[in-house]
Amino acid sequence: MREVCQGVEAIFQLLFNELRQSTTASEQNCRDVAARLANEVTRICNESHRIKTSGDVESWAKTLANHRLKQVLKYYRLGSHRGRIDLQSTLSAIVYRYITPSQTPASYQARVTLIEDFLQGFYVESLNAFRRETSIEENYRPRSLLELSEYMAFTERYAKRRIPLPGRRSQQLLILRAQTFSQQQPPETSVDMDTAAEGGTPDSENTWNDAAIQQVREVMVASEPEPLEANLRDKVVEELFAYLEERQQHDCADYFTLRLQDLPTSEIEEILGLTPRQRDYLQQRFKYHLIRFALSHRWELVHQWLEADLEKNLGLTPHQWQLFQHKIDPQQGELLHHKQQGHSTQEIAQALGCTVTQVDKRWFKLLEIAWDIRNRSVSGSGASEDE
Repeated sequence: MREVCQGVEAIFQLLFNELRQSTTASEQNCRDVAARLANEVTRICNESHRIKTSGDVESWAKTLANHRLKQVLKYYRLGSHRGRIDLQSTLSAIVYRYITPSQTPASYQARVTLIEDFLQGFYVESLNAFRRETSIEENYRPRSLLELSEYMAFTERYAKRRIPLPGRRSQQLLILRAQTFSQQQPPETSVDMDTAAEGGTPDSENTWNDAAIQQVREVMVASEPEPLEANLRDKVVEELFAYLEERQQHDCADYFTLRLQDLPTSEIEEILGLTPRQRDYLQQRFKYHLIRFALSHRWELVHQWLEADLEKNLGLTPHQWQLFQHKIDPQQGELLHHKQQGHSTQEIAQALGCTVTQVDKRWFKLLEIAWDIRNRSVSGSGASEDE
């Protein structure tokens, strides 16, 4: 017991000293946050069989503590406003394909609105989980920038927790919540979602049994998209694989295959035999090719899948479309007009007096501008000023 206490104190001092040096928060504020993080790290080390049998619990504790510290300081340096935007953007990207309007075509703007509504509810759930897991008062709310950063870092980790499912599968908690939100489960199949997701057993007074809970958890991850959307998605995936193979990016194709299976980063690294740094480099290279594919190689297909094609003003709202029109120059406006008229690239090149390659490059730039306006809306408009 004495060794455990000494371990907690050592982790606490490490975190406290770093927070004092890296922030302008008060000493008491740093002390409170450091204590909560130290207790969380210690609890994880005590509950993890893998860590306890590793023979190097102290090293694991320091690694976890530094990871938590890095997350908190990232949001602290971003500040209140940019931090909220970054968190909203991260979570929106995770749930985008899982949030669809019920019984209606999944238009881009409809998804944006639903994502904002869903995440506002998820933030409340996360705050309650934070209070519960840190054993603080039920009416606690982050007041200082450091406390807000601690809460946002916790929310990101909470969203990405992997929940075990039948068949040796797992899924991120945020995705399970998003699927439930989108499905609008009928009353006759209602069940405590916390119990279902976390794998617990309901109270004896509840008529639900383990088999029923497993069935609900299966449904939570078995949602099938509408046939048209599914066909488009499959076509996008097929085309992207062909694009990668054509450019001999076989390692990117392997990485994409594992990403489609929702495998955690550690498993991807193990399967591909990569170090974290090598995996990060591969991820960045894949992202580069993904952007080239989405905005240049098969932009029509990708934008049709996202309900953001030319017929829908590239997925922009009327206000965003006006902003887009102001951002482009007359030459770009002429290119956009030709595209809207359905003219071929060769015809556009002749009309503009340039090469086909130049037309493609200019169109890529136009799509980048529209993409940036859309994504800025998704990531920023839902960020509340009073968490």
